[in-house]
Amino acid sequence: MLCRRPGPWRWPAALRRLSRLAPPAPAAADPAVVRVDASNVARLGAPKPGPRPRQLLSLPPFPAGPDPLPGRKAAAHRVTAVSWVKHYFADVPQEAVQAHFNRRMVFSECSDHEVSADSIRTQKHHLKKIKHNDAMEPGMRIHLPVSVAEGEVKKRYETIPTATLHPNKDEIEYLRRLVIHRDSAILVLNKPPKVPMKGHLPVHNSMDVLAAAALSYGNEEGPKLVHRLDRESSGLILMGRTKESFTRLHWLFTSVNLAKTSSQTWNKAREAYMQKYWALVIGTPKEREGVIAAPISKVLLDEGKAERVILAHPSGIDGAQEAVTEYRVMGPTINGCSWIELRPLTGRKHQLRVHCAEALGTPIVGDYKYGWFVHQTWKQNPQPDFEPFTGEPYKLRRPEGLEIQKGSVLSKVPLLHLHCREMVIPNIAKFLSSTGEWHENGAPWTKEKPNLLRFVAPMPPHMKISWNIMSSYLV
Repeated sequence: MLCRRPGPWRWPAALRRLSRLAPPAPAAADPAVVRVDASNVARLGAPKPGPRPRQLLSLPPFPAGPDPLPGRKAAAHRVTAVSWVKHYFADVPQEAVQAHFNRRMVFSECSDHEVSADSIRTQKHHLKKIKHNDAMEPGMRIHLPVSVAEGEVKKRYETIPTATLHPNKDEIEYLRRLVIHRDSAILVLNKPPKVPMKGHLPVHNSMDVLAAAALSYGNEEGPKLVHRLDRESSGLILMGRTKESFTRLHWLFTSVNLAKTSSQTWNKAREAYMQKYWALVIGTPKEREGVIAAPISKVLLDEGKAERVILAHPSGIDGAQEAVTEYRVMGPTINGCSWIELRPLTGRKHQLRVHCAEALGTPIVGDYKYGWFVHQTWKQNPQPDFEPFTGEPYKLRRPEGLEIQKGSVLSKVPLLHLHCREMVIPNIAKFLSSTGEWHENGAPWTKEKPNLLRFVAPMPPHMKISWNIMSSYLV
């Protein structure tokens, strides 16, 4: 006969879970909300997911020195955050920049002692919101949404003149609309893509021929090209209106040391010379920023009918030329591509394209000469983009109300996404008189003029649409 042991009855674990004495814990359920659709029918469903975090654009570190904003009058002792952002985005309406500050969408990198528990929970502990009147300090970095540079594209296709040696009235007006600066010494133009720089017998619509015919503005001689861009590239090009200005600036673009004089004012302005390009590359460089010091050399193909630029052999026996480029990843990505900022310290042919394709391993979108194989694999196997905080993949979509122009990142055959966006040069008109006389410290009647000139050119339509697509689907 079985006897019960004294003491409390021990229920089996399986029965205990189902007993009323210890009921199972309620399953976690998402809070439900009542939705009313267009037909006024109420339904019970899960709440809509919140907005995805915006992908941020990284600005370069705030420069040190007495003149952090070249070409712009500002208080040397204090530069505010909104002034720095407006200076960098000179081609963006100031209302758009101010709106991002008003909505508290502008951040700066913070130090370790400023990290809070809430910022760690939201995984944004390295950023803090910044006000428009906060003072900038050397080395300070600002991050803001890519939507700040989103612009309206009014025309689907860029109209390129079919010019001859004698442009007509419409072509002259088109060329003069490309001019963004004109003084007694120089012309600065925003070159569209697919326009050659130097003409020869079968080419009559090159920039030098068109400028000589349409941009003389009453001078006996037309302006001359100081430097060149590739045919497929776009952006700022500089022309000298006089022989003296062309010679001085050509020395500057060839080598900064060649343009050195005995004038301290000119030499200080000469050292501030700078060019910056924006490019969309396939992939992302391993390092976020750095310096590419890779010599390049030319090789002849097809029995001398074509040439190609490659990275030079380390031995240097193949006629290598020194080539140095600074680069910085700006942050935004789209369809497996990244926007980067390039600053060439030397001016070699195809330098930026070769450095991106061969040195970084990330060829520029639309550069089929140096990145043909990568383009094929990129189109066949598109890489998904992921949110920086949740890790969820983005869904690439076409923005509403925007016609995808032939040549953007979503087209089958994109155009070259390389644009000379920013240029800082000495104000040579301050040192040259109308008669060509050189004034070491500037002409007496030009004391009020700045020593530096800074120009920012907006992107061409196909690159602007690529930027807008990225802004629309990442927000």
